[in-house]
Amino acid sequence: MSEPIENWLTDMDGVLVHENQALPGAAEFVERLTQSGRPYLVLTNNSIFTARDLAARLRASGIDVPEERLWTSALATAAFVSQQLPGGSAYVIGEAGLTTALHEAGYVLTETDPDYVILGETRTYSFSSITKAIRLIQGGARFIATNPDSTGPSSEGPLPATGAVAALITKATGREPYFVGKPNPVMIRAALNRIDAHSESTAMIGDRMDTDVLAGMEAGLRTYLVLTGSTKAEDVERYPYRPSEVRDSIADLIELI
Repeated sequence: MSEPIENWLTDMDGVLVHENQALPGAAEFVERLTQSGRPYLVLTNNSIFTARDLAARLRASGIDVPEERLWTSALATAAFVSQQLPGGSAYVIGEAGLTTALHEAGYVLTETDPDYVILGETRTYSFSSITKAIRLIQGGARFIATNPDSTGPSSEGPLPATGAVAALITKATGREPYFVGKPNPVMIRAALNRIDAHSESTAMIGDRMDTDVLAGMEAGLRTYLVLTGSTKAEDVERYPYRPSEVRDSIADLIELI
């Protein structure tokens, strides 16, 4: 018999919100977690925004998540490189979410002989910054990317995202990046450490089989796939792994708290 769920990790887009609108049961789920005192974190591969920005975005949709309960791929990347090489330096392509996290981790951002080239998400990828990254990697900088997502959503349709730009840099340099965000279980393990949780008593909720469920499964968590985002019920059979359970939405999980 499995242990009761004492701690929760949940994806954000497709689970709690969709295009800045709260999904059914999301606000109630978070409120129940808060009232119960159960440790939890909201995880996102989005590296553009700071935790404070994302907390404000969720609040505007009616979901009250304090910024300390948000764990982004930018924060996970900053934690990873600061553990690997404390007080290092990096050339960064990204937005405030990533640069702020790295500054707070004690990193120096530089274009001159950096220890790392760190690629995050931005809506303004420039040819000159990508060229600079390629030359620095060829010169010996280690290549890190916040997450492997190849596209991101917008009101006009999909946009190229970190994974797509990483592939371009890899093609030019022959160097693969180390992706820190989901599905890398490193991001999940860091989240567990942040709330002092054990995998045996923690569950992961997500809307994607290839990131959320895979990362949770590889980190030894119970996994709940909800059908309010990217993965549809008929898609599940195509994968060589399964979530612990499939639910229609996060509203169906409130009873478990």
